[in-house]
Amino acid sequence: MLDALLGKLPPATDPNVLVGFDHADDAGVYQVGPDLALVQTVDFFTPIVDDPFTFGQIAAANSLSDVYAMGGRPVSALSIVAFPPRLPIEVLQQILLGGHSKMDEAGCSVIGGHSIADEEIKFGYAVTGVISPRRVLTNAGARPGDALVLTKRLGTGVLSTALKRDAAEPAAIEAAVESMCALNRAACEVMLRHAVHAVTDITGFGLLGHAREVAAASGVRLEIDHAPLQFLPGALEAARAGHQPGGLKNNREFLSCAVELRAQLPPEVDALLYDPQTSGGLLISVEASEAGALENELLEAGVPAAIIGRVLPDARPPLLVI
Repeated sequence: MLDALLGKLPPATDPNVLVGFDHADDAGVYQVGPDLALVQTVDFFTPIVDDPFTFGQIAAANSLSDVYAMGGRPVSALSIVAFPPRLPIEVLQQILLGGHSKMDEAGCSVIGGHSIADEEIKFGYAVTGVISPRRVLTNAGARPGDALVLTKRLGTGVLSTALKRDAAEPAAIEAAVESMCALNRAACEVMLRHAVHAVTDITGFGLLGHAREVAAASGVRLEIDHAPLQFLPGALEAARAGHQPGGLKNNREFLSCAVELRAQLPPEVDALLYDPQTSGGLLISVEASEAGALENELLEAGVPAAIIGRVLPDARPPLLVI
């Protein structure tokens, strides 16, 4: 909804705005000096797990991810809280402590925030990062011939839905929580050592939704091979059992016209291409000659990673699944 409304606003005319909202990028970038720019983003959502401390961790990791997707380093954050007065204040304390633990891990200082009374819990952060104006990564730089590298495994949407329905195996939820709590910091640090041309993080629009944004912003076509895609334990089973969130169905409805299928996919695999992710991984468009080294270095750093496709010249539809 906000994306459609922003598209009707006049673009920024300030020359210091290096990245605005015109290409649906992960964060805005504003230059404040010859060698310094600010990366700014905001994100918050309702609980997707039962434990408040863990929810705070996931919300923080998710909010930080946009800064890492731009190649930046997060430095400060403001908390955003909506909390029902009927709930014990200790619940909110645990949410804040969980978020603070991840912000501390990222080296990002929480310096304030804002709270309101609401009937539904919502939590997240507005995060500011720093970056060199000459090293900003966006979703608009993918080049024909690049390889596509994806970090983290897919499936948090279907697993969160299965959890809400008391239909998820404990081991599957544990793996999903571990993935959602993992910062994209290591992935960012590794990718900055390579010839990366474009990056985005995979969140609510799913793999195909965010891949489409890269294709549109870069004027290219993305070919995605479903075979090397990695899924969280239990994700295929959850999708097969019909535990598909509303966001998945919305993503499919919106995106299917932008996708050409040249493979007969199992229904559960097809569903996970559209599955909305929380605190998902990075989709990286990198010089093909460096893709193997990037993948290996990510794996050595403990980051799940796989080469999942390549960038082709502009064509329609913008996404090709093989």
